[in-house]
Amino acid sequence: MMKTPAQADLINRRYFMSRTSTGLGVVGLASLLANDSTAADPNFHERNRVGGIADLPHFPARIKRVIYLFQSGGPAQMDLYDHKPKLKDRFGEEVPKSVYPDDRKTTMSNAQAKFPVASTAFEFKPYGECGTWMTEALPHLGSVADDICVIRSMYTEAINHDPAITMLQSGSQLPGRPSIGSWIGYGLGSESDNLPSFVAMSSRGTGKPGGQPLYDRLWGSGFLPSQYQGVKFRNQGDPVLDIQNPEGLDEKDRRLMLDQLRRLNRIRFDEVGDPEIESRISQYELAFKMQMSVPALLDLSNEPQHVLDLYGPQATKPGTYAYNCLIARRLAESGVRFIQMFHQGWDHHGNLPGAMRGQCKDTDQPSAALIKDLKQRGMFDDSLIIWGGEFGRTIYSQGALRPENYGRDHHPSCFSMWLAGGGIKGGTTYGTTDDYSVNVATDGVHVHDLHATVLHLLGIDHEQLTYKFQGRDYRLTDVHGNIVNDILS
Repeated sequence: MMKTPAQADLINRRYFMSRTSTGLGVVGLASLLANDSTAADPNFHERNRVGGIADLPHFPARIKRVIYLFQSGGPAQMDLYDHKPKLKDRFGEEVPKSVYPDDRKTTMSNAQAKFPVASTAFEFKPYGECGTWMTEALPHLGSVADDICVIRSMYTEAINHDPAITMLQSGSQLPGRPSIGSWIGYGLGSESDNLPSFVAMSSRGTGKPGGQPLYDRLWGSGFLPSQYQGVKFRNQGDPVLDIQNPEGLDEKDRRLMLDQLRRLNRIRFDEVGDPEIESRISQYELAFKMQMSVPALLDLSNEPQHVLDLYGPQATKPGTYAYNCLIARRLAESGVRFIQMFHQGWDHHGNLPGAMRGQCKDTDQPSAALIKDLKQRGMFDDSLIIWGGEFGRTIYSQGALRPENYGRDHHPSCFSMWLAGGGIKGGTTYGTTDDYSVNVATDGVHVHDLHATVLHLLGIDHEQLTYKFQGRDYRLTDVHGNIVNDILS
């Protein structure tokens, strides 16, 4: 229904007062005034060039950007980072119900007659001067052990994939809330005026090629304006749909079309006051700029051979984890604030040892290469790299147990992640689990604590980054979250 001019004015006033710091107007104003204000303001580098909330960051940031290497499916902590050598002597023994009661088992395995201990088939060794124990299947990552902090005491409430990955992405098990990258883009804006603040990519693991499905809402903006949703770079075909102009349409024609479309959208906005119309205008403009910037970004012809070799033989193959790691570094160089890669294939209910070796081969060298590449370019100290999945795995075997073949069910009560980069104590481990890697023993880190710590490194007070929706002030950390100060340098 068409609104009256008075209604439209009311909507426009409310929208202007509550959202003016993130609207299209401030984006344009920031671009126009950037050159004049930069020289006059010595703290300009602590803020953002395009968009963001006016009073952010709340305090000096330790990092400028986040690269999140999400391992979809739930990597088994006791086969990778949580070393439990004594369990070899308990191989095949029944896991005590006092440690793992029946009510904590999923319907996928609770009907088993036995729940035998499946100690890892992998050898562990200490890596680096720090002596961090990790699986032998990660030798490249071991070479940068002194740069990473392994958190062995992560935990969550969600026991199934969809709510668990939604929790890691948005701070809630229920769909509909903004993803972490959208929150950060909303608060801090972008360092680039021709690329989005948030880019998502995906790759399929060789360990389990099917993997758990990924949904666009995982990098969605929820109830935030849609301009803050992540832009997905596809893993086959053109990375972004319609990145090339149709045959017979040149850049001048595209510009003319967008100018006319913006005029029509402004007319509609003046009539109804819908803030999503401004988001649409902003997205069309960004799409036009991306037609220029994305092809150059993805052109690897100027990458030195020694850099390509660093990431491994699949570095130039689109859709692979190695390729996405290399593109992540190029996106970071170009000013993208939040870059997230989803690597599928970690859901190992059966044949874990063989599948795990495939997943490690996919991710080991490229993950380590990303750290080394950022360091050699002077970008490591103002970047944060996160590696981890949505939960861990059970110490008991799902299905038949053999020394070289077993499976593991879902386990939310403890799992491992690692962080590296600016503000992080490299060469450290944090938190412990019990003798069976079933429960957190010391220094538990909840998902909300992880989010609070990431925002803190970006200069954001996680309790102050809020958005009013349906009468409530929402935030990424909900009503929880503590900064994990002990892992900060």
